[in-house]
Amino acid sequence: MRVTESVAASAKRVELTVRGVILGILICLVFTAANVYLGLKVGLTVATSIPAAIISMALLRAFKDATIWENNIVQTVASAAGAMASVIFVLPGLVIVGAWTGFPFWTTFGICAIGGVLGVMYTVPLRRALVTNSPLPYPEGVAAAEVLKVGSGARDDSPEAEADGKRGLVAILLGSASSALFALAVGTRAFAGEVAGYFRAGAGATGIAASMSLALFGAGHLMGVAVGMAMLTGLVIAWGVAVPVLTNLYPDAAASAADAAGAIWSGKVRFIGAGAIAISAMWTLAKLAAPVWKGLAGALAAQSTRAAGDGAALDRTEQDIPIGIVAAVSAVCLVPMGVLIFNFLHSGPLASLAIPLTFASLAYIAVIGFAVAGVCGYMAGLIGSSNSPVSGLAILAVLGASLIVGGIGAGAALGDPMPLVAFALLVTGTLLAVAVAANDNLQDLKTGQLVDATPWRQQAALVVGVIAGSAMIPPILDLLNRSNGFAGAANLHAIADDPLPAPQATLISTIAKGVIGGQLDWGLIGVGVLVGVGLILADEALRRTKRYSLPPLGVGMAIYLPASVTLPVIVGAVAGWLYDKRVERRPDGEAARRLGVLVVSGLIVGESLFNVALSGLIVATNSGSPLALVPEGFPPAPILALLAYGGVMAGLYAWAGRRRT
Repeated sequence: MRVTESVAASAKRVELTVRGVILGILICLVFTAANVYLGLKVGLTVATSIPAAIISMALLRAFKDATIWENNIVQTVASAAGAMASVIFVLPGLVIVGAWTGFPFWTTFGICAIGGVLGVMYTVPLRRALVTNSPLPYPEGVAAAEVLKVGSGARDDSPEAEADGKRGLVAILLGSASSALFALAVGTRAFAGEVAGYFRAGAGATGIAASMSLALFGAGHLMGVAVGMAMLTGLVIAWGVAVPVLTNLYPDAAASAADAAGAIWSGKVRFIGAGAIAISAMWTLAKLAAPVWKGLAGALAAQSTRAAGDGAALDRTEQDIPIGIVAAVSAVCLVPMGVLIFNFLHSGPLASLAIPLTFASLAYIAVIGFAVAGVCGYMAGLIGSSNSPVSGLAILAVLGASLIVGGIGAGAALGDPMPLVAFALLVTGTLLAVAVAANDNLQDLKTGQLVDATPWRQQAALVVGVIAGSAMIPPILDLLNRSNGFAGAANLHAIADDPLPAPQATLISTIAKGVIGGQLDWGLIGVGVLVGVGLILADEALRRTKRYSLPPLGVGMAIYLPASVTLPVIVGAVAGWLYDKRVERRPDGEAARRLGVLVVSGLIVGESLFNVALSGLIVATNSGSPLALVPEGFPPAPILALLAYGGVMAGLYAWAGRRRT
C-alpha cells in the first residue's frame, strides 16, 4: 500500500544514509572493475542492481534500523557500475584509431562523470512520463523491487508476512542457485555457452543461435509476451529474410555457413537494425512529447509549490530534485565539458577548428543528449537496462557526431581524417555516458516507485554512484590496455599476447571512419528506416484492436542484437506467458504468479553474481577460461546444455506453480 507522508514524517525514514552510500560506493567500485573487463572481452556488461540489493540486505542485517528503502539506496548507488562501465563500448576506439596511447585520467573521468550526471538530470523530468504514468514493464526494476520486498518481508514480525517472505526468499535463492550452477557448468565447458546451427540457403547462408543464459530467459519472462513477439518478429526479419537474401547477393563460397552468415549480419544486417531503431526512436520520442510535457509541467508545478513555501504539501513520492536545480546542474555541466573538449582540440591538428567544434559539440550533447535519455529510458522500460542495446544508440550518436565534425572540418586541409574520427568518438563517448546513466536511472526509479521510495533521494544517490564509477574506469582501462591491449589498435604494445576484442568499440570506430571518410553504406541505414516505418504502421494498426501491439523498438532491437541474445529472451517470454495462463484461474493463482516472478528474478541474480566473480577470477589468473575442465568443443556439451536448460526451467516452474492450500 502506498503511504503518503509529509516532509517532516519522511525525514524520519531510514533511507539516504552515510553507511548506505559508502556501502553502495564500495560495491560500485568492485562491479565497475569487473564490468569493464567483461565488456571488453565479450561486448556485454552485467546488471548490478539485483546483486547489489542481495549483498546490501545481507550486510545491513546487522543493523536493526536498516530498511527496505536504505537497501534500495545501496543498489541505486551500486547500479551505476553496470551503467557507467558501458562507456567502454566507445572509449577504447580512441586507442584503436591511434589518437590515444593510454587513458588520461581527468579526460576519461570527465567524459564519464559529466555525461553521467547529465543523464541523471535529463531523466528527472522524464520520471512521470516514463515511470509513474507508463505501462512499460521495466523487467529488471520489477525484479529488483521483488528482491527488496522479499528481504524486507523476511524480517517482518507478522506470521503471515514472515511466511510469505520466507517462501519468496526460497524462490529467489532457488533461482539464483540454479542459474549460478548452470553458469558454473558453462564455465567448466561441460555445458556449451551457446548452441547454434547454421546452414546453406542456395548460394547464401543463415542459421540461429541461443546463448545458454538462464538470466536472459528470466528477463524474457519479466518482459512479457508482447515484447517477446516483437523480438521474434525482429529475429525472423534478420535471420529469416535479411541474412539469407544478403548472403545470396554477396556470396562467399570459401567461408563456412556460420562465418558467411555472421559476417553479413555484423557488416550489413546490424546497420539495418540501427536504421530501424533510429526511426522507431524518433517515433517514440514524438509519442512521448505529450506525456513528457505533462511531466515537465508537473515538475514546474512542484517547484512553484516549493517556492510558495508549501513544500510540505507535496506527496513524498512526487518529490524529485527541484527542476531549477536540474536546469542549473545541467547548464553547469556544460562548462567543464567545454573546457575538456577545447583542451582535446587546441593542441592538435584541429586547433584551428577548436572554437566552432567545441560549440557545435556542446549543442549536440545538450540537445541530442535529452532525446537519447528519453529513448534509453523507454528501452530500459521495455527490455531492461542490461539488455537495452545502448550500443545501437551509440551507432546513431556517432553517425550524427561524425556528420557534424566532418561538415565543419570539410574545408580544412588535414590530409589525415583520423583527428576528426577521434573527436567524433570523444563526443559519442559523452553521449553514451548520458545514455547509460539515463538507462539505469529510470530502471532504478521504477524499483523505487514499487517500494515507495523518495525519488529525489534516489536521484542524488545515482549522482554519487556515477561519480564513483567514473573514477574507477580510467585506471582499469589503462591497466588492461597495458596488459592486453585491444585488437586492431594502431599501436599495440601490450605485455600479454592476447588482445581484448572490444567488439563494440571496434564497430563504432569503423562507422566513424566510414562516415568521415565517405565510405559508409547509407543504403543499409535507409533500408532499416523503411523497415522501421513499416513496423510503426503495423503497430499502430494492431493497437486499434485494443488487444495486440508490436513495439517497433523491440523489433528493431532484435534485428540489431545477436540472435544468441534474442532467442532466449523470446523463449522466456513465451514460457512465462504459458506459466501465467496455467495458474491464473486457481484460487492461489496470484501467489503462484508472484513466485514465478521471484524465481526468474533469482535467475538474473545468480548468473550476475557468478559472472562478476568469474570476471574477477579471469583477471586474477590471466586466463580466459580459468574453470575449464574439458577441452573447447567438448562434443556432448551442446546436448547437455540444452537438456539441463529445459530440465532446470521445467523443474523451477513446477515448484513455483504447485498448488498450496
